Amino acid sequence: MRVRVATTTLGITAALLALPACSTDTTGAKHQSTSSARTEKPADAVQKPATLSSAALEARLLDEHDLGSGYLRKPKRPAQHDDVTVIGCPALSELGGDAATGGTLTFPRKAKATFTYGGSSSEVSEELYSDSAKKLSGGIDRVFDAMTGCPTYQVVTGGTPIDMASHKLPAPHDLGDEQWSQLLTFSAGERSTVVKQTAIRDGSLLLIVSGSPALVDRHLDKALAKATAAN
Repeated sequence: MRVRVATTTLGITAALLALPACSTDTTGAKHQSTSSARTEKPADAVQKPATLSSAALEARLLDEHDLGSGYLRKPKRPAQHDDVTVIGCPALSELGGDAATGGTLTFPRKAKATFTYGGSSSEVSEELYSDSAKKLSGGIDRVFDAMTGCPTYQVVTGGTPIDMASHKLPAPHDLGDEQWSQLLTFSAGERSTVVKQTAIRDGSLLLIVSGSPALVDRHLDKALAKATAAN
C-alpha cells in the first residue's frame, strides 16, 4: 500500500535528501534501523512549569560553545514540501501522512539547531518543543509507535528509492519523565546512513536529539541539562 506524504521531520529529512551523496556513517552500527523504545516514570512525578515560548526554547538549544571544537552550525533549511511515497509499512499507512512526516510534532512552540562535526558528513540535530505533557507525549508516541511496527519498509523521494530498516533501542530511563529511542538505517544503492533518535519528555518540554549515534550519545545529557536548567 502506498501513501503520499510530505517530507519527513525528526531529523529524517536531512538523511533522506543527503543520502545519495553520503557514504556510510561509521559512527553507528551497520544496517540497523528503528523500532522505538519508551519508558515512563510514575504518574506522581513532580509537576513541571508551564509551556515555554519559541524564543525561550531557542535560548535553551546547545550552541558551538556547548558542543566544543569541531562543530559548525548549519544554516536553517527552507521548509520542504517534496512528496514522499512510503511502501510496505501498514502502521505508517494507517496513520497517513502524520506518522511518516512527523506531522504530530507541529507544535507552535519549537526550536531546532543542526551541527556538522569535524568537516565530515557526521551531524547532530537538536529539537525542542513545549506544550502540555499530554500533547507532547501523545504526539511523539504516535510517530515512534508507527515506526516500531515497521522494521523494514521503503521510502521514495525525488524518484530515489530508499530502503529503511528499524531497530529498537533501550531508552535512557534515568532522564526526564518519558523516553523513546530508535535507530534508523537509510540505504540507497551501496550507500547507507545510520541515524539515532532519542526523545526525552521532561514536564512540558520535549527534547529530540538525532544524528550520528556517537554524537547523539555524547551530547544527549548535555542537551537535556541545558534545556531544563531553569525548570
